[in-house]
Amino acid sequence: MTDSSGAGGRVDAAFVGRANIDLTIHVPHRARPGRTAIGSPLTANAGGKSLNQAIAAARHGGRAALIANVGADTWGHQITATLTDARVDTRRVRLVPDATTGAAIIEVTPDGESYITLALSPATELTTDDIHRATAGLAAEAVIVQLDLPPEPVTTLLSHRRAPIVIGNLVPNPDLDPRLLAELDVLVVNQHEAATILRTTAGNPLESAAALQRLGPRTVVVTAGPNGAAFTHPHGSGTVPAPAVPVVDTTGAGDAFLGSLAVDLARHTPLPDAITAAVHAGSHTVGHSGAHIRFTNSPGGGPR
Repeated sequence: MTDSSGAGGRVDAAFVGRANIDLTIHVPHRARPGRTAIGSPLTANAGGKSLNQAIAAARHGGRAALIANVGADTWGHQITATLTDARVDTRRVRLVPDATTGAAIIEVTPDGESYITLALSPATELTTDDIHRATAGLAAEAVIVQLDLPPEPVTTLLSHRRAPIVIGNLVPNPDLDPRLLAELDVLVVNQHEAATILRTTAGNPLESAAALQRLGPRTVVVTAGPNGAAFTHPHGSGTVPAPAVPVVDTTGAGDAFLGSLAVDLARHTPLPDAITAAVHAGSHTVGHSGAHIRFTNSPGGGPR
């Protein structure tokens, strides 16, 4: 584990998942078969959904921690330095000797859409032992887990609650027992992920949220990009519109949404208010290039 970069003691939100390097290039169009597309100079920044979410949470004024593995290489040290600068607790980020840090290859087209290919590093994937080590003594109001991780660590985490609020994100691994969705207090997915879980085409976000709730999660939030988000929970349902903003790059918008949402739910903000703040946090990011480098302090968020 690395040294702590955040304040000790209890955190609002602990994010469990992957951290990697984002290799981003802006292209006029995606390369066609047999052709070469010329793009912008390559940028290499710390990334990964859980890392982005943790940084977004910290910049929303929350006390955030990351649980992830990275290689003990140049990229791994770049990642921990980025987290330290963002005041994210890194005590549960493990530098794996002789391992290569994973990378995401991101192409961004002129309409702001991002096309992402993730090059996983098997040696840095979280294991059941990692979960036991990282969560021992963890004091967090909310734990957020990426459901596309290998099923064993996800099952371990969901079977042994480590926080009052457990939030799941992304399409579950097909090998994950679907009954474990009932262990989630909140499931957050986008429209396409919802359609994959429901084995249908992307449809009305509110209807998708209701269908997903029937699978077991107590609360479901479905994000819909420029159309905001829909939610359903035991006390009702609703939608939250998104502000109209120019789109430069959609990379990380969902992570900004979830980082903000996790902090506000950890602090017992009513769900509709938490989603409204999260929608605005996500919308803010699409007007600029990059992922976590665009996350700014949210209105009403505390100091970094």
